[in-house]
Amino acid sequence: MGAGILLVVAVANAVVEVMDAQRRGDVLALWEPLVWELSSVGVILACLPMLWWGCRRWPLHIDTWKRRLPLYLLASVGWSLLHVLGMMAVRKVTYLGLGTTYVDGSSWASRLLYEYLKDVRVFFSFVALEHFLSWFGRRRQGEAHLLAAPEDGPPVEPVQRPQNFLVATEEVEYAQASGNYVNLRVRGCDYPLRMTMAALEERLDPSVFLRCHRSWLINRRHLRSIEPADGGEALLHMADGARVPCSRRQLPTLRQALGGG
Repeated sequence: MGAGILLVVAVANAVVEVMDAQRRGDVLALWEPLVWELSSVGVILACLPMLWWGCRRWPLHIDTWKRRLPLYLLASVGWSLLHVLGMMAVRKVTYLGLGTTYVDGSSWASRLLYEYLKDVRVFFSFVALEHFLSWFGRRRQGEAHLLAAPEDGPPVEPVQRPQNFLVATEEVEYAQASGNYVNLRVRGCDYPLRMTMAALEERLDPSVFLRCHRSWLINRRHLRSIEPADGGEALLHMADGARVPCSRRQLPTLRQALGGG
């Protein structure tokens, strides 16, 4: 749907370009502004999966946005560079294929600044959209409630009730703080729990659940490996492929609990 909207806007902008040229007394073939607009939209759509991945990998929450905002600003610069270089390459190749030459009347410095002032708004619009959709998805799922103790027998799917789910503590793979909630990861799904991370940690078995970061807690049974990172921190590779951050402060405790010295 989003791609369709961008394509419609691109075609409309191309038609407007032709109409503006006619009012100025110039002659502009429709195919030229179509190439300009579609090359821009095409590169944006190609870069969107990377943006979605980044938003999910480093989400902005109440307790993380100040620390991660500089990262997003830096990412917006990279996004704009990819956009400009990509669309300029597409235009040059397209014009060459049509037997002509694409000429950009602006200097590179002017072009990059001009495009960034537009791209930064598009970038953060998509970031806001991704975070809203994630929040809306959690609200539609409803809130989770922990069972006081796991029942005997094989694991069962969480019991769905109006606005809540029952989640056995032993089925939680890891948890992430998100404002006034903690998102519980259970068999590929996230279940928001209205509880602080500290309160959740008190309710869980400390021999199974380990605090690896101020915003993260993991089930050691789902930890597959520890990858050292810069500054004494680490990334924890979980069974489902997720990478959970481990702070420098918590890493020694985690290694000791896992028998790594």
